[in-house]
Amino acid sequence: MKTPLIAATAALLTIIACAAPSSAADPLVMSDIEWKAQPGKNKPHFRVSHKGSSSDLSLDSSRAGLAPARTALRGGAGPVAFTVVHEAGTLACTGTLTRAFEGTGRCRFTSDPAFEAALEARGLAPERRSDMLAMLLVDATIALADGLSDAGVKPDDTDDLIAAAAMEVTPAYVRDLQSEALVLTDVEDAIACKALGVDGAYVRGLAAAGYRKLSADDVVGMKALGVTGDYAVAMNRATQGNK
Repeated sequence: MKTPLIAATAALLTIIACAAPSSAADPLVMSDIEWKAQPGKNKPHFRVSHKGSSSDLSLDSSRAGLAPARTALRGGAGPVAFTVVHEAGTLACTGTLTRAFEGTGRCRFTSDPAFEAALEARGLAPERRSDMLAMLLVDATIALADGLSDAGVKPDDTDDLIAAAAMEVTPAYVRDLQSEALVLTDVEDAIACKALGVDGAYVRGLAAAGYRKLSADDVVGMKALGVTGDYAVAMNRATQGNK
């Protein structure tokens, strides 16, 4: 059950599939990155693409680090430039707006060696330069890596960290899932739970129904089939009544 869910999650992270660094002169730099802004029905969106892969970002106020992009892109028609600074590195972009939050342009990404060293110290050395860009785009941080480890679901590699950040699997979310009903020791299991909408209340409902030490696959499967704690209690009562 977990395998297709993780595959579906990976599909949300197409930026991970980017090729290796495009600048032989400076291994910390990626170029040939394009951006496109669109107003959207409810909120503007920002798409970053590199060598056929892309990642969409919401330009609402949920990420403070995207404030420079929001400010620049809400301007009128004409040239535009903005820089997004993150632990993973710096994304410097230029381009042209046709109107507020509508335009295209190009970017240059420069990795932060200190961030890469911090990842390596935690056994999370990136295999591809594009991993660093992906971490900026999904807001993957050292604090997240450490928090997940402290919560008992240490990321095994950068892909795990990127996927957790993209799915908003936080240490608080992991701790909320942990209960008598669910044995959770793998970050991929936490990602699978988040992808299916499993939350702490759901798991505690299963525990109240008498379930103990279920695997994440079991919990995700039950959620996918619409099994709730109340349903499980009702089935238990019906079974006991038929004895």
